Amino acid sequence: MHTATEERIIRPARNVYGSLALPGDKSISHRYGMLAAFAEGVSRFTNFSTGADCASTLACMKALGASVSRLEDGSVEVTGVAGRVTPTESPLDCGNSGSTMRMISGLLAPQEGAFTLIGDASLSRRPMERIRKPLEAMGARLTLTEGHAPLTIQGSPLQAIDYTTPVPSAQVKTCVLLAGLQTPGTTTVREAIRTRDHSELALRAFGATLTRDLDSVSITGPQKLRAINAAVPGDISSAAFFLCAAALFPGSSLVLDALGLNPTRASLLDVLTALGARISVLDLEEKNAELVGTVQVSAPAEGLGSTTISGALAAQLIDELPVLAAIGPYTSGGIRIRDAKELRVKESDRIALVVKNLRAMGAEVEEFEDGLDVPGGQTLHGATIDSGGDHRIAMAFSVAALRAQGDTLIQGSESAAISFPEFFNLLDLIAER
Repeated sequence: MHTATEERIIRPARNVYGSLALPGDKSISHRYGMLAAFAEGVSRFTNFSTGADCASTLACMKALGASVSRLEDGSVEVTGVAGRVTPTESPLDCGNSGSTMRMISGLLAPQEGAFTLIGDASLSRRPMERIRKPLEAMGARLTLTEGHAPLTIQGSPLQAIDYTTPVPSAQVKTCVLLAGLQTPGTTTVREAIRTRDHSELALRAFGATLTRDLDSVSITGPQKLRAINAAVPGDISSAAFFLCAAALFPGSSLVLDALGLNPTRASLLDVLTALGARISVLDLEEKNAELVGTVQVSAPAEGLGSTTISGALAAQLIDELPVLAAIGPYTSGGIRIRDAKELRVKESDRIALVVKNLRAMGAEVEEFEDGLDVPGGQTLHGATIDSGGDHRIAMAFSVAALRAQGDTLIQGSESAAISFPEFFNLLDLIAER
């Protein structure tokens, strides 16, 4: 457990106003970093994620033989290994990043050599069995430690499979596609609920051919990847906190520039619109198959209404649910969340922590195994927030604190740096006090 934690005081705000350009999307940065390191040639990226998780991906790929440098202008340059990694004696440290561990496993399983993947205490508790099943079905040799990391891979040639994911997961889908990229024959991944498709779009940007239909994606291997130059769009999961903050204050106005608006991620805009927030999208364009645009949000004079998030929507919004729940008390009719059991096995048990911290602020909330009910029309007071070392909890309650009465103390505020080092500075920029 972490002992030394940083604390941050969030003072209430009168309004939210201004414009921001957000750091690069984490999901896209992970994939661009990994694919560039695997491809042939030199790739260059602007606005690459500044979070520790994406740095873990770059560090692992560097250990496997790619060269990675941050240039003076802040861009990242990656020289790839042209499809053949160099095995390393020392373990590959994935830090806090489940994305890194799950996706890189698929990349490494068909390679020659033995690889060990490790992570921090939080990552070592997260379920890795879900990637072992499909990879072993392809003939890979993986050893887990009681279903978790540390994880060792004995690389060997694989065979193509047709796999249906039991729990919809973009990371598992990516893992199988990256193995399929290097495997003779056609590998297909089927999913009941369509998950974010950044990997498919990134693979295409790097020159791979994939076929998609409604509930499946197929890749025929082996294929080679070619380097690209790209600007990483702003991270919509990071934007979620500011969009929700703006939605809390009638009279607010917030503009977010060059934001990634991938349809498998942008459902948050639909939920905020359903709650009554006014959202417009300007200058929509396509870059490397990803949609990018400028988003303007303002809150309705009468305040937010109510909404229920369940089914496929809950899966798509899994990262945004904590902040939506945290603003629930300030809506008129409340927010209901169901079918979100996956929240319990994220960086923390996010359902339990959201409930605990809402109650600390004086809110009524009802907890369920797969979600929660947050009634509306409540008045919250400042409190001491236990982030549980989870970046999204720290940030979600920083947003809730803007409308509370009195100051709120966020314990473990340093966890926000894992995904979003600039978060607190940007929040101060747009909060009018």
